[in-house]
Amino acid sequence: MTHPVYLVDDDEAVRDALTLLLSTVGLDVAPFANPQAFLARLDGLAPGCLILDIRMPLISGLKLQEKLIERNIDWPTVVISGHGDIEACRQAFRNGAVDFLSKPIDEQDLIDAIQKGNEILERRLLAEAEKAEARSLLQSLTPREAQVLDRIAEGFTSKQIAEGLGLSPRTIESHRAAIGAKLGTTSQAELTRLWLEGRDSP
Repeated sequence: MTHPVYLVDDDEAVRDALTLLLSTVGLDVAPFANPQAFLARLDGLAPGCLILDIRMPLISGLKLQEKLIERNIDWPTVVISGHGDIEACRQAFRNGAVDFLSKPIDEQDLIDAIQKGNEILERRLLAEAEKAEARSLLQSLTPREAQVLDRIAEGFTSKQIAEGLGLSPRTIESHRAAIGAKLGTTSQAELTRLWLEGRDSP
């Protein structure tokens, strides 16, 4: 699946050239003249790949990366620069950039970087969807079933769980059956996976 590309660069000629280039290979490009304009629209934007110029007035590409991190937005980012700043390059990668390209931009390098970003984003979105599904499934459990699942995931046997909760083994088996029906599996490995995914923060 191809995701939108958000191009943030204060150089109009660069914006126009890169927008045209990426549009010709079938990418949906939204150009922004500065980070402020991008941030103003951010809440309404679908997840996508970012192309950020590293040096812009008021808010640099690096600072924009940091602002997105503060908002827990983890979109693949390609940082571009006309200055060859090695320390800025290092910082961009520390902030999670997938590539750092120097101007004038090699067209194929940029297309390859966006493709790489698309693949990374697709994996992230899939993982987020799986976690959301796991959280939804876990929310269907009663408090007692959730207690039992906690202990199943921690490796306790039904007998140990019964002793720990002061219940009969038969009652624990009934809870396990209900948990299996709600979560769609009785496999301990799969139950543990769902438990771990559901406990992770979004």
